[in-house]
Amino acid sequence: MHILSIILQSVLGIGFVLFGLMKFGKQMVEEFKRYRLSSATRIFTGLVEIISAVIIIIGIWVDPYALVGGILIAVTMVVAVLVHLVRVKDPAAKAMMPFILLILALAVISLNWNTL
Repeated sequence: MHILSIILQSVLGIGFVLFGLMKFGKQMVEEFKRYRLSSATRIFTGLVEIISAVIIIIGIWVDPYALVGGILIAVTMVVAVLVHLVRVKDPAAKAMMPFILLILALAVISLNWNTL
């Protein structure tokens, strides 16, 4: 199971570094306007995603960090799903990627729950 956690942590870590950096690009400026969220929220979200990615990657070597990073990513993805489905009433298909990432984060959490 430890190998599975490392694979999931690597995927989430790399993905969230990229997703976090994307929050600073022009496309996400327009998306956050569509979500009716401020630029400060966009920047905060990007920083949280990058910090979460770093923490979950550190968790490959220091197990409790995997749990903390997984929790941060899971909370971020719950909010992302809610923004898509409730705030802007996107079709469910638009919320699928954050939902899948939420499931992966929950898997990391469950695989590392006993590390506290």
